[in-house]
Amino acid sequence: MKIELGIGQRTQAVEIADENIIDVLTPNPVKYDLMGEDEVKRALAAPIASPRLKDIVKPGEKIVMITSDISRPMPTWVVMPALLDELYAAGCKAEDLTLVFALGSHRKHTKEEMIHLAGERAFNEIRCIDGDSSDVVHVGVTSRGTPVDIVREVVEADRRICIGNIEYHYFAGYSGGAKAIMPGVSTWDAIQSNHSMMVQAEAHAGNIDTNPVRLDIEEAVDMVGVDFILNVVLNEHKEIVYAVAGDLVKAHRDGCAYLDKLYTKKIPQQADIVIVSQGGAPKDLNLYQTQKALDNSKHAVRDGGVIILVGSCKEGLGNPVFEQWFEEAEKPQDIVDRLNAKFALGGHKASAVAQVMLRADIYMVSDMEPDYVRSIFMTPYATVQEAYDAAVGKLGKDAKVIVMPYGGSTLPKVAK
Repeated sequence: MKIELGIGQRTQAVEIADENIIDVLTPNPVKYDLMGEDEVKRALAAPIASPRLKDIVKPGEKIVMITSDISRPMPTWVVMPALLDELYAAGCKAEDLTLVFALGSHRKHTKEEMIHLAGERAFNEIRCIDGDSSDVVHVGVTSRGTPVDIVREVVEADRRICIGNIEYHYFAGYSGGAKAIMPGVSTWDAIQSNHSMMVQAEAHAGNIDTNPVRLDIEEAVDMVGVDFILNVVLNEHKEIVYAVAGDLVKAHRDGCAYLDKLYTKKIPQQADIVIVSQGGAPKDLNLYQTQKALDNSKHAVRDGGVIILVGSCKEGLGNPVFEQWFEEAEKPQDIVDRLNAKFALGGHKASAVAQVMLRADIYMVSDMEPDYVRSIFMTPYATVQEAYDAAVGKLGKDAKVIVMPYGGSTLPKVAK
C-alpha cells in the first residue's frame, strides 16, 4: 500500500506491504450536511444553552473576539464574515469590535499573518491585535492556586466571544472553549501554574470532566466572564464540518462529543511501528506543536517499538525553554527528572517528548538539520520511506504498522 503523509506544504509517500498494516487511522465516517461558512451560520442561528449572539450584545458595547494564533489550524477567516454579520445585525459598529489573537506563550504575528488569519474583510473592517501579556488585569486566583491575570483589552471589554477549533489536547483533554482566554490571553506565570497540573493522572487527551487542567481553566475564565463561544471541528482537510455556538461549557462539550465520533479510533493492538504526521502546515511549524501528534501516537506503539514522526519543524523547536532542556540533557531521563524536580513551562513539553522516548525510538523526518535532530535524541531521516525501511531493519520484516496521517487529531484506543 502506498500512503501519503503531509509535511509542511508538501507530502511524502511510503510503501508498506498490506499484510504488515494493522490500520491507517483516518477519521470515522460521520454524516454532515453543511460545511464551512454555511455550518457556522447554522450554529450561530441555533446556539446551545444561550440566546443568539445578536440578542446578547447591545449597540455601543465594546466587544472583543479572542481567536487562535498562527500555530493553530483554526480558520478564523472562514468564521469571521458570519460572526460580523451577526454582530452588525444587533446594531454593533465596526469601531467597537476588536479581534484579539491569543498568543499564549507564542511569538507575535506579522501584519501579513494577521491578514491571513482574520481574512481581508475582518482585517479591513475592525481592529485586529495580538494579545499583550505585558498589560494585564489581575482578576483573582483559582482554588488550585492559578493567578488569573488576563490581557487588559479582554478584561475591560463589555463582551467577550471565544473563537477556536476543538481537537484533542494531550493534557487539557480537548482544545477550544475557555482555552482562548486561559492560556490564550494569560501571563506566563498563570500558564505555568495551570500547566503544572499536567503531571496528574487525569490530565490526558480525551478526558475533560475530571481533568484538573481543564477544570482550572474554566474556573479561571468564569472569573473573567465569557458571553458566547463559536468553536469548530475540522476534518482531515482542515475544513469546517461541525460548529457549535453559545454557552462556554455546554456548547464546548457538544463539540467535544462530535470530535470523539470523528477521531477516536479503536485499534485491536499496539503496533511495532507507528508512522505519524500532524497532517502538514501549519500544525508542524515547529516541534513544540508537532509534539501533539507524537503524544497521540504513543497510545498506538508497543514498548520497544519505533515511532516515525513526520513534521517540517522548519522553525525548529519553537520554544526557548523546550530547546534549552534538550540541549542541557545528556539523556531523555534527565529531562523527565528535571520536570519532576521543578515544573517549568516549555520544559513540560520536553518532558512529554522524553517520556515517549523512554518507551520507543523516534525516527524524525523533518526540515531540521540531521545533527541537530540527533542532539535531541532522535534519529534523522530525509524521507519517510528511508525511516520505515530502517525501522523494518531493526524490528524485522513482519513488524506490524499503524499509520496516523492526522496524528494531532486522531486518538487511538486499544479495544477492550
